[in-house]
Amino acid sequence: MKRMRISIALLVAAAVAAASLGASASSASRSAGDQNIVQTALAAGQFNTLASLLTKAGLVDTLSNGGPFTVFAPTDAAFAKVPKATLAALAKHPAQLKSVLLYHVVSGSVTAGDVVKLSSAKTLEGSSVLIKVNKGGVFVNQAKVTTPDVMASNGVIHVINKVLIPPKDIVSTAKAAGKFTTLTALLKKSGLAGTLAKKGPFTVFAPTDAAFAKVPKATLAALAKNKAKLRAVLLYHVVKGQVTAAQAAKLRSAKTLEGKSLKIRARGAKLIVGGATVTKADVLASNGVIHAINKVLIP
Repeated sequence: MKRMRISIALLVAAAVAAASLGASASSASRSAGDQNIVQTALAAGQFNTLASLLTKAGLVDTLSNGGPFTVFAPTDAAFAKVPKATLAALAKHPAQLKSVLLYHVVSGSVTAGDVVKLSSAKTLEGSSVLIKVNKGGVFVNQAKVTTPDVMASNGVIHVINKVLIPPKDIVSTAKAAGKFTTLTALLKKSGLAGTLAKKGPFTVFAPTDAAFAKVPKATLAALAKNKAKLRAVLLYHVVKGQVTAAQAAKLRSAKTLEGKSLKIRARGAKLIVGGATVTKADVLASNGVIHAINKVLIP
């Protein structure tokens, strides 16, 4: 029954998106069976920036002759939202540009109907994108699919309204967020920063600075002096594998790297993990995912 509701939601979202197609995209979708991905994108007339960058990155031949591929294709309007200096810098660094572009490509032909089976998809860049379906439509990370299933001879294009940026590792992502300074400092002291930066995938239930502020200073000071206990506490916040919020909501518990399990329950729209509430879910990293929580968990 739940799968049926999701399927209906997906079909509705796809229908709404299809209804909003421009004439050029509709034409491309109808005639794309005998055109490859690059030819189909060019025919649509709204992917000039993408086509130009694919050429600079040396990916035209790959997307023309290889496959099948699924391309989440940002429109010219999506690229217009990216600062010109950023695009210019990418154009000067082919390796970085290639990584960004490959982060929009998934191996295989993943149609809108396949989305109901996925919560994430691994890209050719190496990192994963999160896929969500709700009343607002179909989303890849924070980008909305505005036109699904533009078919090509060697795959399928889904038009999106934002450029996707490959995430950094868990530790770098936490640092960049600006609200996990205590956590990242303790990870460094415990010797776990390197592990969470390089290996994985991991799911980290990450207490914010506000959460650590609730812990007595004497307790934190004692932990900082006892590396074994500090590691145990930190590893109690880490689960092996990439577990999205949607996946976690279906679980009753999850075994941590510390060895013990965390109780998990969904309470309405809230996700409760070990007595802590997830305040921001699905912060994607290259080697896993971070869920911000409002309480430090003690094993």
